[in-house]
Amino acid sequence: MRVRYSYGLTSALLLGGAAISLITGDPAGAQVAQNDDSAMARVVPRAGAPESFADLTAQLQPAVVNISTRQRIQVQAQQNPFAGTPFEGLFGNRGGGGGGTQPQTRQAQSLGSGFIISADGYVVTNNHVIAPQGRGGEVEEITVTMTDGTEYPAKLIGNDSASDLAVLKIERGEAFPFVKFGDSSSARVGDWVIAIGNPFALGGTVTSGIVSAVYRNTGSGGAYDRYLQTDASINRGNSGGPLFDMQGNVIGINNAIFSPSGGSVGIGFAIPAEVAAPIVQKLREGQEIARGYLGISIQPVAGDLADSLDLPQNRGEFVQSVEPGQAADKAGIKPGDVVTKVNGKDVTSDQTLSFIVANVEPGTRIPVELYREGERRTVTATVGKRPTDEELAQSQLFNGEGAVPDEDRTRPGAQGGESLAQNLGLQVTPMTQRYAQQLGVSADMGGLVILGVDASSDAGQKGLQPGDIVVTANYRPVNAATDLERIVSAVKEREGESVLLRIQRRGRQLAYFPVRLR
Repeated sequence: MRVRYSYGLTSALLLGGAAISLITGDPAGAQVAQNDDSAMARVVPRAGAPESFADLTAQLQPAVVNISTRQRIQVQAQQNPFAGTPFEGLFGNRGGGGGGTQPQTRQAQSLGSGFIISADGYVVTNNHVIAPQGRGGEVEEITVTMTDGTEYPAKLIGNDSASDLAVLKIERGEAFPFVKFGDSSSARVGDWVIAIGNPFALGGTVTSGIVSAVYRNTGSGGAYDRYLQTDASINRGNSGGPLFDMQGNVIGINNAIFSPSGGSVGIGFAIPAEVAAPIVQKLREGQEIARGYLGISIQPVAGDLADSLDLPQNRGEFVQSVEPGQAADKAGIKPGDVVTKVNGKDVTSDQTLSFIVANVEPGTRIPVELYREGERRTVTATVGKRPTDEELAQSQLFNGEGAVPDEDRTRPGAQGGESLAQNLGLQVTPMTQRYAQQLGVSADMGGLVILGVDASSDAGQKGLQPGDIVVTANYRPVNAATDLERIVSAVKEREGESVLLRIQRRGRQLAYFPVRLR
């Protein structure tokens, strides 16, 4: 299961970002902020770090901008507590007559950073910098402020919530200074970088540091959970600002921080330019952004899950469920499979399945290598089109929690006795027609009904609860407590530490839980 950090993933403003460079075809006379190789040679010594970042900053800073928005947010009015009484009109119309609550609007603002990518005024920033804050919101005005304080109204050209990118356009009679992108794939841990942005509305702030890690997966999930990590100070308001290498190229877009307090503690994240570039290109050209989709829910093969499968840590991803009718289902991928390679690329913590698939064009046929119950096999999947975030959220809503009446939790008939209680912290009993009716499952469903869970056990810590049904253990059906006991004994004989239980809970999809033995 994914580790839940007590420290929040706090955004530099609200969340993410990205960018691109397109120099060809820009108007003559454009001020290219960092393209003069001879100037770069004077600014940054070839061997080692510069004595100062001042000359490099002076060249790049004119292309970095502050971005602010004015928004109109719809909020629910407070209901009149005297509605329907003789005192209703004494305190004014609070929410309208008859006690109804009419929506009201208020003004809101957001602040962030961005950078100019072309002489004719295209600007890259994060989508959350310019997106309405909350339902019913509307952005009324976007303003881009240059380092000299000059302000320009900006037009939204395109935005994408999934990657948290947005492209704006500003206009003036002469060419703008601009920056371009380098190759973020060649960034190495220990390389010097500088960040320029608008933290806490303190415009034109420059910080320096190094690349702390490349292709960092934060565990937040999704197709774009793949970052450059840096210790350059990043704070709220840096969102959308550039992370530069020592040649003056944008290799990342400052995005988020790990923080226990909301302030910088030296763990910042930037979306790599190689990820952002094609997305921004499409936004700038008004093209649709179509992402690949298999239709599976997954989790990393790590910790107890890896042990229960007797597989190496952090290699492959475990399939918890498969959406009927989607690409994975049609290809024959099943819950319990471990996907080890997709389209010739190894699935690792640095290169997740979600990332690989999202960057495959829908309609493409790709090989998917699997590990299923001790056997390796390959299937071919035709990649589907990823639904919108809103559609995905709707499909993942479940209602209802299975429950066993209190009197059944301690009644005689619980099986497994001391063995399962000691090893797993569970009391179980075979499925019966009465339990099936209470739990809302088919009368012919097998498995073991959990009657009690020791809260101090790993099963309790991982959320197993009375009313859950153990369908399989290490992929084998269990219809009696002795079935589960034999599987636990086999795990202990091979000196394993965990057993993989497949659990059915009322109103939920079947799910796998690796449970550590005691």
